[in-house]
Amino acid sequence: MLQEPSQYAGFWIRTGACIIDSFILLIIMLFLLFWFYQGDWDLILDTGRSEQLSVLWFDVTINYILPFILTLLVWHIWSASPGKILLGLKIVDATTGDKIKPLQSLIRYLGYFPSSLVFGLGLIWVAFDQKKQGWHDKMANTVVIKSNE
Repeated sequence: MLQEPSQYAGFWIRTGACIIDSFILLIIMLFLLFWFYQGDWDLILDTGRSEQLSVLWFDVTINYILPFILTLLVWHIWSASPGKILLGLKIVDATTGDKIKPLQSLIRYLGYFPSSLVFGLGLIWVAFDQKKQGWHDKMANTVVIKSNE
């Protein structure tokens, strides 16, 4: 059981963790895109286009499948994303305080989509909720807490 509400992570620290995570993922994606497309960076940065043909399977893999797999993997291994780890946060089951299960990770990840749809209201909800849960947390029955580890 979770001990006290004061250990829930609030909106701003979670936003900071998200920014860190986005930066790390951006570096990984840029490295893979540079490796695969090899060149045209001046043209790509100036116009957003390349002389090389885009490869749909690779673009889908890098932009959608890779973030999905990496996110679920790090949540499963460390109960947190790299940004949350750096800021001393952890994702746990809201009822028991235990490590989240794979199904909870999947529901939580997919819950980001409806949470983001209406002006990000489901994400902003963290700032006003008693347990600091976003809609994705409520769907998966998870909370983000300040870790003692």
